[in-house]
Amino acid sequence: MILRHSMNTISRFLFCIPLFYIVTAQAQLAVTVSPPKIADQKAVVELKMKNGLTEKIESARAICFLLDDQGKMVGESSKWVIGGTKSRPALDPKKETSFNFVITSSQPFTTTNFTAKVSFSRMVLEGEKLADPKADVQIQNAK
Repeated sequence: MILRHSMNTISRFLFCIPLFYIVTAQAQLAVTVSPPKIADQKAVVELKMKNGLTEKIESARAICFLLDDQGKMVGESSKWVIGGTKSRPALDPKKETSFNFVITSSQPFTTTNFTAKVSFSRMVLEGEKLADPKADVQIQNAK
């Protein structure tokens, strides 16, 4: 009987683990990175962001690296992608926004086969509460 009770408890626990991950995976800033669009000496990388947190995101800072087909960095840009200025307002819960990283080169790009790698370095929530970008930001590439 004790063994049966323990097995039921273990089964319930194992059943709840996937539910926990589903709930926590949705409670993030979801970021979709579009492929770079190349024009002469500029590369434009669009970010689409959705606030899945329960709090307003006052500001978020990200860096975008432009990599060639060998994985070598050919450019970078670091910007406040949410908030930080009057023209970039805070992002309310369940709302979406976009941001275009523009990466320039001193010479025209000779290829268009680039990928973008984005990383968030800082995220400030309502009430000046700091969030953990590694845990609270989910980044995926557009398909």
